[in-house]
Amino acid sequence: MAPRADDLIDRRRLRRKLTFWRIAAFAVAALALVGASTWMVGGDFAGARAAHIAKVRIEGTITEDEELLERLEAVRKSSAVEGVILSIDSPGGTTAGGEAIFDAVRKLAADKPVVAQVGTLAASAGYMIASASDHIVARQSSIVGSIGVLVQFPDVTGLMEKLGIKLEEVKSSPLKAEPSPFNPTTEEERAMIRSMILDSYDWFVGLVDERRPMTRSEVAAVADGSVFTGRQALQKKLVDELGGEDQAKAWLVTKGVDADLEIVEWKAKGSGWLPSSQALAAALVRIVGLPDGGATLIRELGGERMFLDGLLSVWQPDKAVWGD
Repeated sequence: MAPRADDLIDRRRLRRKLTFWRIAAFAVAALALVGASTWMVGGDFAGARAAHIAKVRIEGTITEDEELLERLEAVRKSSAVEGVILSIDSPGGTTAGGEAIFDAVRKLAADKPVVAQVGTLAASAGYMIASASDHIVARQSSIVGSIGVLVQFPDVTGLMEKLGIKLEEVKSSPLKAEPSPFNPTTEEERAMIRSMILDSYDWFVGLVDERRPMTRSEVAAVADGSVFTGRQALQKKLVDELGGEDQAKAWLVTKGVDADLEIVEWKAKGSGWLPSSQALAAALVRIVGLPDGGATLIRELGGERMFLDGLLSVWQPDKAVWGD
């Protein structure tokens, strides 16, 4: 039986509708893919083309973070950014990592007003970075300070003796590759390390002396490794104001930034819609059946270095990392 003319017309209409919706769906998917790719490579994101206040988070252990340095430079170059809020929550890290970020913040502050807003913690290298800003705001209960430098190394000689292990080595000079966890530390080795620590400590104190409204003697009085609450830090001139993001924005307004501007967070590349490292670690723990706490172990092993190279400026390092 031959199809009727009405049936043929209906089929053609249906094909045209299906073709339209297929094309529309493909176009939407293509736009979404382009948007996601732009986000992934650190391009413009929603709201970035309009004038705004940039917010940059500096959290966790401080290392020489190339991505963060590139992000700070992108913020500096952006004509849409009128002011910057550094949201800091860090126990510190390597002195070299703190120095690199400190220099990047000072370069940024030469072009735009920068305020640091301390959350739970800005200690050691974390405080070093905060001091690079033009104004520091902390919560009343924030932990601030721990100005100082340290080197930590284990001594496993006792364990080696119990296991019957002996280390043999040939080296060019007595101080090469020392101190070592496999040899008792000598006074000459301690003197070498202490000289490095004191030199870096003097440099750290000099930064605080330069950046804060304090005399050298006032800096020395608080640079003994002590930590302070935000209230105490305000009294000791380590911070300028108590409060949170609202107070940080209000200070930017005093520097000519429009009070109506939106605060837009500049996130790390690949963040946003992608799962976090914490979420991935937790998922892996569930898959392999590790006990509670396994996510922390995996994150430390994969996301952060087991040992940080170089001199450290860190307050109460994580026991899983430092072996305290």
